[in-house]
Amino acid sequence: MSASPNGNAQAVAEEKKPRKFLFVSIEGLIGDLALAVKKEGNEVRYHIYDKAEHDVCDGFVDKCDDWHPLVDWADVIIFDDVGFGAVADELRKKGKAVVGGTPYTDKLEDDRLFGQDELASAGVTVLPHSDFSDFDAAIDFVKKNPGRYVLKPNGSAQNEKELSFIGKEEDGEDILNILTNYKRSWAKKLNSFQLQKFAQGVEVAVGAFFNGKDFCGPINVNFEHKKMFPGELGPNTGEMGTLMFWAEHSTIFNETLGKMKEKLAACGYVGYIDINCIANAKGIYPLEFTSRFGYPTISIQMEGVSSPWGEFFYHLARGEPAEMRTRKGFQLGVVVAVPPFPFQDFRAFRRYSEDAIIIFKKPVFEGIHLGDVKLVDGDWRLAGQSGYAVIVTGSSLTVEDAQKQVYKRVENILIPNMFYRTDIGNRWTHDSDMLHSWGYLY
Repeated sequence: MSASPNGNAQAVAEEKKPRKFLFVSIEGLIGDLALAVKKEGNEVRYHIYDKAEHDVCDGFVDKCDDWHPLVDWADVIIFDDVGFGAVADELRKKGKAVVGGTPYTDKLEDDRLFGQDELASAGVTVLPHSDFSDFDAAIDFVKKNPGRYVLKPNGSAQNEKELSFIGKEEDGEDILNILTNYKRSWAKKLNSFQLQKFAQGVEVAVGAFFNGKDFCGPINVNFEHKKMFPGELGPNTGEMGTLMFWAEHSTIFNETLGKMKEKLAACGYVGYIDINCIANAKGIYPLEFTSRFGYPTISIQMEGVSSPWGEFFYHLARGEPAEMRTRKGFQLGVVVAVPPFPFQDFRAFRRYSEDAIIIFKKPVFEGIHLGDVKLVDGDWRLAGQSGYAVIVTGSSLTVEDAQKQVYKRVENILIPNMFYRTDIGNRWTHDSDMLHSWGYLY
């Protein structure tokens, strides 16, 4: 039976109806998305737990000191990080539409051994790995099993990106030196870590949104640039920029994240989930989960998504098919930062960066996304204390044109002591050739 004209009109009106969104954050990471949802005509409230980051996004979106009284007000509640899994689950049981983790998906990211074991049980090939809570045991293990390893912190210590270490010596001598040093310097803080067998290849990640039952929308294929300086030098920062594209099909996805569908559905996960991998001629090996939004990934994804984010999350959180329209070609993003990023040093932030004005040489804001900033009397100023200032994005049919667009936009920005990487996307020619030759980009 065909729908009546009045029924169609009612459906359209419902689709365009403004929604009420409550964003809840630990460190103020999700403000850029909150602003995008607000610009679409929706009502937005934003809460940040961390007192040091409380002023992030002031002036851009409406903030609240306590999010709990707004639970019944909100049509959709969005949590931005791991650690909210139990709360998000409880709200879903009460009938609320929630984008956020579960205890299971929180553990996938926080506990690397658990994540690798769950992948293996889903039929995904994983690299040899061992978890340790004792440095002497780890040192003894490497001595008995010499080779190249990657050291990765577990739990909350994962936020200390500079603690990760990729071994380069085949006999493992550099890993032994690092373990001995960490035993003296980090034993109290680094109480759990993983040693993963090193694999040479192309580092590539795949991610997608999940509505509690199935994956929704296209697959995001992305290439992170984690080191602080061009040429992959310096400390790990989490991410200094990323190249990405959207795809309807992906061999990498099918061999890794796609195999986790039943486990994600069993726990009722709702949100974005990503898995970082090493690919080579022998196979595709998952390294770690990101069971949440990625940063600056979500800002760069905005560059490639042409459909409304508010409607997408409204349907996603309700377990409904959620439509996402994406642009062809490539999206590229560059993080512009100031001291003390990527380290935590409040005194350095106060000395070099606090309340610094972000100057736009021309009043052009296309491709400029919020990091830790606030709006004061019409000026963009640095907020919080991280030094994670803005994300600059661009999009084009070719990587080269996307790079040109992004870096032209970066040149329009002036912040005292600002820095950024100048080579985001440069690996594409090599990486794409390798992935094509192995049959992974189809």
